[in-house]
This record gives sequence, structure tokens and C-alpha cells, in this order.
Amino acid sequence: MANKVEICGLDTSKLPKLKNSEMDELMLKIKQGDENAKELFVRANLRLVLSVVHRFGMRKESPDDLFQVGVIGLIKAINNFDTTLNVRFSTYAVPMIIGEIRRFLRDNNAVRVSRSIRDTAYQILQSREKLTLLNNEEPSLEEIAKDLDLKVREVAFALDSITEPVSLYDPIYADGNETVRVMDQIGDSKNNQDEWVENFALKDALKKLNKREKQILLLRYYLGKTQMEVSNEVGISQAQVSRLEKNAIESMRKNV
Repeated sequence: MANKVEICGLDTSKLPKLKNSEMDELMLKIKQGDENAKELFVRANLRLVLSVVHRFGMRKESPDDLFQVGVIGLIKAINNFDTTLNVRFSTYAVPMIIGEIRRFLRDNNAVRVSRSIRDTAYQILQSREKLTLLNNEEPSLEEIAKDLDLKVREVAFALDSITEPVSLYDPIYADGNETVRVMDQIGDSKNNQDEWVENFALKDALKKLNKREKQILLLRYYLGKTQMEVSNEVGISQAQVSRLEKNAIESMRKNV
């Protein structure tokens, strides 16, 4: 059971394995309209779909969804395969399956990107794969741009266009007990820990003031009124407002 993989409720370890001669014979029957032969041929090639899905393992889409889309690509490959050409079915089918999955990912991307930019992006991906195989190392943006006769900024922009947006809740690391998410790694220079502590301390100090002192500080420092305006609104003299304000501030300083 070491090779068992379940996807879409299907146990791939139980899929039929056919010889090349048997595959060729089935394909001839398919071209003659034999639906039973077609069903067996599809089942015998589902491992091929699974191997393609594994290439997209880093994507967020459900493997089950990608597998189903890949099967559509497999069936299209079966319907369009030319038996007169001297090429193995798998050689023809893999690009068809990949293309079907890529169209699905492109059309279901959360950010809508123009088709021309997407096409450029996929040309860039193909160039990057080609140059990587040729030089045994990841090519730079400059090298890809030169290979495709594009500007570096066009390469960067096209690649960014097919990059999936990241959720703040996406996990970065998990040790079984605690999960670190993207939002945990983002700093906030506006609301740092010291300011949070200070805000809590101020709120606690405010609770210890009497009603009149709270009212005066609210009018003075939250609403921005002058002592004279506060005096008129509260109904006490400006001198009393000044004294209560100073007492309130002094009290808060002692309690912060």
C-alpha cells in the first residue's frame, strides 16, 4: 500500500497497468467508436494525470479539482490523438493536460489579468524552464528578457500578474502546537507594543478620575475646546476648569 494515493475518492493503486501494445490496441478501438475501450484507456492513464497534478503541488487549489480538470485534458488528448503519427500517446497527452490545468488556474485567478499579459507570463515560464535546463541554474530576469527580446520590467510585471495574492491568514510555519501566519510576521510601526501598553495605562488612569474631571479632559483634549468654552459648557469658572484640569492630569501621571 506504499504507492497508494487517493484522489477524488479514487484509489490509484488499483488502477489498471497496460503495456504499450495494449494501449495501442485500445486506441485503435477508440477511433472505431468503442466506448468501453475508451473508458478502460482513461482509467489506465489516470496515473499520468496524477503525475501532472503533482507539478502544481504548491498551488492553493484543491488537488481533487486539478485532477478533475486534468482528466478533461486527458479526454481531449484521446479525442484528438492522431494514430498515424509516430509519437507515444503520453508524449502528446502531457502538454494537453498541463494546458487544461493552466487554463483553469488562469481563469479562476482572484485577480483578473489581460490575456496578452498572461500569455507573456507563460512564455516567460517556458523560457525560465528552458534556460534552467540549459545552464543548470535559475536564470535572472535579465537573461529571460534577453531570450524573449523583452524589457526587464515587462518580464517582472508579467510574472507578478500571475502570482497569487497572499492572505494574511496563510500559514508560514507550524510545529504541531502553534501556527505562525503571514500577519504574525508583519510589523506595525504606527501601533507598536509600547503604544498599546501606554494606551491601556491611560484608560486605566482615566477610570480613576471623577465624572467632572473626565468631562473636562474630554472637552479639552478630545474635542479641542478652550478653557473658556469648557467653562461656559460645564457652568463653572475658567479658574475652576484650569484647577480641575491640572489636578486630573497630575492624578493620571501618578497612575500611569
